[in-house]
Amino acid sequence: MADPRGQIQPSPANGAAHGEHPARWRTLVFLSIATVFALSVWFSTNAIAPALETQRGFSSADIAWLTITVQLGFVLGTLIIAVTNLADLMNTRKLFAICAVLAGASNIALVFLPGGFATALVLRLLSGVFLGGVYPPGMKILSGWFRSGRGIAIGVMIGALTLGSGSPHLLRSVFVSQWELTLYLSSILAVLAGAIVYFLVQDGPLDVPARRFNPSYLIQTIRVPATRMIFFGYLGHMWELYAMWAWISSYLAVVYGTKSLIGGSLDLASLVTFLVFAAGAAGCVAAGLFAERYGRTLATSVAMIISGGTALFIGFLPHEWGLVIAVAALVWGASVVADSAQFSTGLTELSEDAYRGTALAFQTGLGFLLTIVPIWLVPVLADSIGWGLAFAMLAIGPILGTAAMLRLRSMSESKAMAMGHR
Repeated sequence: MADPRGQIQPSPANGAAHGEHPARWRTLVFLSIATVFALSVWFSTNAIAPALETQRGFSSADIAWLTITVQLGFVLGTLIIAVTNLADLMNTRKLFAICAVLAGASNIALVFLPGGFATALVLRLLSGVFLGGVYPPGMKILSGWFRSGRGIAIGVMIGALTLGSGSPHLLRSVFVSQWELTLYLSSILAVLAGAIVYFLVQDGPLDVPARRFNPSYLIQTIRVPATRMIFFGYLGHMWELYAMWAWISSYLAVVYGTKSLIGGSLDLASLVTFLVFAAGAAGCVAAGLFAERYGRTLATSVAMIISGGTALFIGFLPHEWGLVIAVAALVWGASVVADSAQFSTGLTELSEDAYRGTALAFQTGLGFLLTIVPIWLVPVLADSIGWGLAFAMLAIGPILGTAAMLRLRSMSESKAMAMGHR
């Protein structure tokens, strides 16, 4: 049953005392749908980059900065939440809902507000800030519903995030000549996401409100060796992830040019890009199942070895090998994000329950701050020395991240993860 605040109360009769409340799967479905919808805002400008270049006069460097600005905004939003403990002190569902609606509003404003590149930068910054109130709080909501199977649940949610991030590419592949529709639809979806979480999702039986405002908890998470290794592994993963997501569409556009599958209405490069994101969604779920059985440190290490290995060679493949490149891109897409949920889940298992939201916001803030460098660097290197070395540079992160996770696996604290499977 629910208390006056809308929080499900544990009941031994239905298994909630052990984190097994029957409503948890329904919550996962609603939250995953909401995440797909809300995150459609993230790469909306990347998907319509050709239209922005021809109709708004933006350069490829401008598009890069629009992406970087979203990252900066996200970092700002997550750090505000982390420092203020907002995700733990405020009702997390309300925070998610408000931020999703505001992210949609700032996204659609690109169509209506006059002005050039400076206006677009401000709007993308605001989109990032508000998305910072969607992704970490969403993971915190799920951690309040799941104890066993938490890695699978957060894997499903981050798979939904991946689909949402890639959805603008699918929209653009269909609405090639009507780029405004991509922004309209992604913004409407973000508003729907807020409504779903506010009206259809409840607080879970394992949710623990913070006892007090405690900004020093951020320093504590860095001091503890086990959570520090989680951070290091996550940073290695993030060095690769968003630079790959940001620029894989540009690389595939070079490979496939203006080819389409159905007349001129289904752009091949955009469709393959969306399938790369879809493969990532499947990878998140598969990694969650693997991690629950074999451990989070092993799951993250395997994913980073595969993704880093793919980064080392995909850019060197001859462009005539279109099918081989598509397969390699799908493998990369599946592995590059597969480990993401397991870093976040591991952090919830190693951090203090009352400050799970704070720890998650801090981790994601640090990770997204790091992404700014490779997002900026990849197109610079691609223009000067080619896609091969530009993508190979991304393998640095998985190499260091794997080392951190194998170090964590040797620590006794890692037994607290994945029900003892490390």
